[in-house]
Amino acid sequence: MELAFERRGAGPPLVLLHGIGHHWQAWLPVLDRLAAERDVIAVDFPGFGVSPPLPPGSPYTAESLADAVESFCAMLGLREPHVAGNSLGGYVALELASRGVVRTATALSPAGFWSRGEFVYARAALRVARASARAMPPERATAALESPLGRMVAAGLMVAHPSRISAEALLAATQALGAAPGFDDTLDSFAWMMPPAPPKVPITIAWGEHDRLLLRRQAVRAARWSGQRVKLLAGCGHLPMSDDPELVAGVLLEGSR
Repeated sequence: MELAFERRGAGPPLVLLHGIGHHWQAWLPVLDRLAAERDVIAVDFPGFGVSPPLPPGSPYTAESLADAVESFCAMLGLREPHVAGNSLGGYVALELASRGVVRTATALSPAGFWSRGEFVYARAALRVARASARAMPPERATAALESPLGRMVAAGLMVAHPSRISAEALLAATQALGAAPGFDDTLDSFAWMMPPAPPKVPITIAWGEHDRLLLRRQAVRAARWSGQRVKLLAGCGHLPMSDDPELVAGVLLEGSR
């Protein structure tokens, strides 16, 4: 399947997968650090960013998104690439690891390890964020995001340090969230999401210490599922690549050896 993507660097291929409502630009804080040692391909999922939607009648699920990424990799001639993802992208990375079609997988605060109450909270928070993104005219959003308070309101759920994100990046992320045609169906599919099958390749799971969307206690369940310790990303929120690019780039490079 044809997907929008950004490709930089040289070395072993590393495919980067964003979270629900986001776009490949979520990885910009770490992209050049990774490209110094990897052939990095940051992808927009179908129905997100500027990638086309899935074909009519195709369900928006983590599994169907994994199918699309697998097809995309085959189209680019990427045979068993490394893969890393955040949130929904983290789940998809683990799903690809369970299929054995990637060399390694690194998941940052992956979806799917929530309790029922934690899922209801995360779904409600994401719906409010989506509604806010769709309701605010671009000119008002631009003005609001110029102020520290506006950035806190817009990004406080997702990052521990909103001041570290530029107003331009926040505006682009807000517009991507509001415009994504795949958002609602994908979010609805989370109600039936269970952890993937056991991985067939080496995996790394890391969690933001201050994750306010997928609370860090979910890392305990991820550790039980994986049978290994989960790395705690000190000082980071749900989008750790924005909070501490150097730390996250190090985790991704180590995980993709």
